[in-house]
Amino acid sequence: MTQSVLPQAVASVAQLHPYIPGKPVNELEREYGVKNAVKVASNENPLGPSPKVLAHLNKLLQEPQELSRYPDGNGFVLKNKLLEKLSPELADLSIEQITLGNGSNDILDLLARAFASINDEVIFSQYAFAVYPIATQAVGATAVITQASDWGYDLDAMLTAITNNTRLIFIANPNNPTGTCLSADDLQSFLEKVPKNIVVVIDEAYEEYASHPGSGFSQDYHSMIASLGQFENLVITRTFSKAYGLASFRVGYSLSSIAIADMLNRVRQPFNNNTFALESAAIALDDFQHLQNSVELNCQGMAFLVNAFKSLGLSYIPSAGNFVCVKTGPDSAQIYEKLLYEGVITRPVANYQMAEYLRISIGTMDESQRVFEALKKVLSR
Repeated sequence: MTQSVLPQAVASVAQLHPYIPGKPVNELEREYGVKNAVKVASNENPLGPSPKVLAHLNKLLQEPQELSRYPDGNGFVLKNKLLEKLSPELADLSIEQITLGNGSNDILDLLARAFASINDEVIFSQYAFAVYPIATQAVGATAVITQASDWGYDLDAMLTAITNNTRLIFIANPNNPTGTCLSADDLQSFLEKVPKNIVVVIDEAYEEYASHPGSGFSQDYHSMIASLGQFENLVITRTFSKAYGLASFRVGYSLSSIAIADMLNRVRQPFNNNTFALESAAIALDDFQHLQNSVELNCQGMAFLVNAFKSLGLSYIPSAGNFVCVKTGPDSAQIYEKLLYEGVITRPVANYQMAEYLRISIGTMDESQRVFEALKKVLSR
């Protein structure tokens, strides 16, 4: 019998570690036998989608003939809704500058595929979003990881790391998982110093939270959309998964020069957004009140958790997102496990070199109270 030989994957892919999502509620309840579990692990909007989105989905399900057709591969309606929403920030934005993705993660992957390869370098920071190293390694490029400063980006260190091989720089603002953010002035100065042949990606997945007046960060934090016309090498990515509550629909977008958008569309999968995602995102943009309710709840929940941590004697990293990292010490892995038995799913961040921290998403006020009570119980044992 001939011995079978398995196909060899590309070396950079074979060495990858897959992204590990937060534990689902049904998995916890099945494995641990708990009921009414609370998931505060994946930075999701506890209010869910806009009621207008839910009403439209019910209507769409009554039109089965539409469900058998391919979605709009160009996303015309959603792109025009985005133009309408973003025009106050950038009046001359055109539809050709918008690229739609299957979540903003898709855009990050497209950027790596379009602009980096073997022998190229991609710069991002320590404690940066896990998708950056995955996208980098998948295309065979070399990750250049700069040291963080106070859990955030050291822009001077990133400038120093630039070489003739640098092709791409990833910056999350606010950053996940630490929640830190950079001022618009600092980013503007940084962009002015980066060579124009290097693509700079500003990942604004949590922009809606950081820019809200109640966040405590809005005085210095601003989106970099207004700088798009000034920097041909700038790309801004955003998502509908967070403040808009559409995580399960997987829809995000990028804003860039027409030239960069053209390259992204050359590697973008046809029909990478389904009809439900495209139409739901367009409707979500029209429901300003739901967005405000979501962001205001986040401000309230953040204040509650911060006070809860203080009352428990726990330190934390001030966050501009819809999550916060709390220091639970060298026993964080055990504390995470004990919280599971209390029906509370948090997120360990040891894979980010933050072994003494847990990341906790902001839920409803009832969920935040549940988190507090569970932490107090677990820590008192």
